[in-house]
Amino acid sequence: MKVRDAAVVHRRSDAWTAIAAAVATALAAWAVAGGTVGAFERAVFRLVNGLPDGWRPFLYGFQLLGVLGVPLVLAAVALALRWWRLALGLVLLVPAKLLVEKEVLKAVVRRERPGTTIPGAVLRDVPSAGPSFPSGHAIIVFGIVVLIAPYLRHRWQLLLAVALAVLNSVARVYLGAHAPLDVVGGAFAGIAIGALLCFALGVPAPDPPGCGTARRRTR
Repeated sequence: MKVRDAAVVHRRSDAWTAIAAAVATALAAWAVAGGTVGAFERAVFRLVNGLPDGWRPFLYGFQLLGVLGVPLVLAAVALALRWWRLALGLVLLVPAKLLVEKEVLKAVVRRERPGTTIPGAVLRDVPSAGPSFPSGHAIIVFGIVVLIAPYLRHRWQLLLAVALAVLNSVARVYLGAHAPLDVVGGAFAGIAIGALLCFALGVPAPDPPGCGTARRRTR
């Protein structure tokens, strides 16, 4: 069900998505609250982390998608396209990520990085110690996916965005920066933040019948 306001809608589905993702984040935090890495999670980590070093240049590039400046670069693109609400959402993603990651999740859950918690972890230019849950990179990339989804015209564009986000998370595990549940928790946190921003700021209303697939710009 959608609440309309001119060419903008505040979708209740976004609110429910934010709630569901927040619950999933809490469950991931509960699962790692003991600070250890379970046998299954360790096996998944070793499967990814143990990939050949030849994958390093390829996956290292994908992990850069989660750095803090990416939402700001995309916000500049959104401004050029006159997608004002998207630009604002991308800018707000940065302080929201820092608040949720640093002041909430890492203040509640203390789990060290794989270099400390997983014997034999291969570290590729990442810290061996320090808080590991959640992955801040995952928060950024999945938050971006949720924010830009209403503006994408074709399904393949959304699938590409999701694939890039997944590859970013895989890269963080491959490099030895995070265990799998760190990126899972970060992904759900990013989804929660992105969905909450979409609900608060509004997204473009769907085109009425007969207008084709072109999206309205939210001015």
